[in-house]
Formats: sequence, C-alpha cells, structure tokens
Amino acid sequence: MRFLVNPECYHKMCESCVDRIFSQGPAPCPVAGCARTLRKQRFRKQTFEDLRIEKEVDVRRKVAAVFNKQEEDFETLRAYNNYLEEMEVVTFNLLEGIDVAATQRKLDAYAAQNAQQISQRDAKHGRHRNNQAVQQAAQKEQAILSRSAADRASISSIAERGERHREAMDALTSPQLDTSTAGQKVVLKKSTARRTAAEKTRDKQRQQQQLNPSTQQEVPADPSDNSVYRIEGLRQVVAAPEEAPYDPFAGLSLNPSYYILQSHYENPWLDKARTDPSILAGGYDLREYYQRTMLEASAGLGCFLQDEIRERQHRSDGDGMVATEGAAMVAGGDEGEDVL
Repeated sequence: MRFLVNPECYHKMCESCVDRIFSQGPAPCPVAGCARTLRKQRFRKQTFEDLRIEKEVDVRRKVAAVFNKQEEDFETLRAYNNYLEEMEVVTFNLLEGIDVAATQRKLDAYAAQNAQQISQRDAKHGRHRNNQAVQQAAQKEQAILSRSAADRASISSIAERGERHREAMDALTSPQLDTSTAGQKVVLKKSTARRTAAEKTRDKQRQQQQLNPSTQQEVPADPSDNSVYRIEGLRQVVAAPEEAPYDPFAGLSLNPSYYILQSHYENPWLDKARTDPSILAGGYDLREYYQRTMLEASAGLGCFLQDEIRERQHRSDGDGMVATEGAAMVAGGDEGEDVL
C-alpha cells in the first residue's frame, strides 16, 4: 500500500482511496474538519517523512517563484535584507496560518502586477543554470577526451616501440644482412594519434553566449494600496552608454594652443639647410626644427608668475599661523602642568 499527499491540505490517503474518491473529478477532502477541494492529478508521493517539512519546502518554493530578485537588483544591502525579511514574513504567515487569505491575496496581486518581470528573471536564472550545466558537461567531456587521447597515445607509443623492436630483431637475425648495417634498416613510423586527438579536442570546444541583462523596470505600486507588496530600494537599470573609440592619449590634445605651425618659414639662415645634402641625406626634416622652436618660444605663455607668487605667500602665511597657534598651545600646557 502506498500513501499519497495533496499540497492543498497535506492529508495522507492511500492510492486506492484516491482512485475511488477522485476518479470522477474534484471532491472535498474526506478527512473530518477539512473542507478543501482536491483533485486527483495533484496527489503525489511524499518526499519527506515529516509532513511539516514537506509543506515548508512547497511553500518556500512557491514564494521564491514570485520573490525571485537577487542582491544585484537593489541599490543597498539594507534594501535587499528588507526584501528577504518580507519573504520570510510571507512564508511564516502561510506556514503558521496567520492571515492566510490576506497574505495569499497580496501575493497573487504582486505576482499578477509584475508577471512580466518575474518571468524574465526566471528565464534569466534558467538560462544561467542551463549554461552552468552545459559548461560542466563540456568540462567532463573534455576531461574524458583528454584521458582517451592520452591512453591512445600511450598505447600507440607502446605499439610503435614493440614494432621497432621486432623489426630490429628481424634485421639482426636475418642472414642476408650485415650485422654492422642491420640496425640502420629500422623503419620509423609516423604517429598520428596525438595530432588526431588534438584536432578532436579543438573541435569539441564550445562557445558560451553572453546574457544581456533585462532593462525593464518594476511596475511601481501605489503607496496607499496595501493589497500589493511594495519593494523598495530597487536599483534603476540604466542602459550602458555606447563605448567611445579607443584614444591612446586619454583625451589629451596634442595640438598647440598658442600658435599654428606653418609648413614654411622665411629665414635666410635656413635657406642653406633646405638644400644642403649633408643635412637632408640623414632624413632630417626642417619641420621638426619649426615645431621645437615654436614650442620653446611659447612654453611660458600659460604661466602667470604673479598668481603663483601670491599663492605661495598665502600658503606660507597659513603655515606660519598654524605653527604659532601650536606653539601657543604647547606653551599654555606647560604653564598649567604641575611638574611635581
């Protein structure tokens, strides 16, 4: 005889009683004092010996399917802890029979209002679990392939050594060959086992698809409505900005600010350098001279000495005042201290 339980009331019934009472359709629970309407398809085998643990596991699974947020969905750790506390309050009320009807209504209302976000997070968690399972299976398969390749390589190496040994012995014992050249007649075979195993290993590698986080927000609840659970402290999901092109200078402009570099400057002193082969043969470019000269000429245009002097004096005056106050405090403390 096998006993079954129904998650509506968790009363034990034998399998024959379930078939006899509920085969025609839904019917009330036959246990005295229980008026729950039960259906045959919901009866199942008991998992835990203690029915209280059976009920708690089912209730926690039901609540976790609705409250399925993670810590990264909240702005602060305190908000996430408040969310977990709300989950425990709902679970405790359903387990201990405290305001069951009101708690269930609020839970159903929250689930209906945020059904899309709940389903998206559930799908995301499912994909994450599937990816972990696929990755673990791929790692196991990779380990099996590596061990098989190593075994095949070892067996092939042993077979090759045996074949070479037999050929050498045949060559040494053959009367038609000279013993001085018999050892040089051994034919070395090429081993393709290692290359084949490496190619199969590379072919078995799988690529993981990156998951894109959902950008949809929770539906805000009316603060004056107590029939729906309000989750506070949720992190606002902001779409990532477009990545700027790579800049090796990190935004630093190398263009001169105080002058515009020309390609040619009239100067009799430079006329000879423009045509002298001894200068130009080494690849020297007069534009480098132009750039260095203009940079040196305008290097001090952005420096204001009066401002720097004024700031340095201000700092020195402030340090002197602090030192004077510190000395006065030390002197005052020495006068009031009793050395005896």
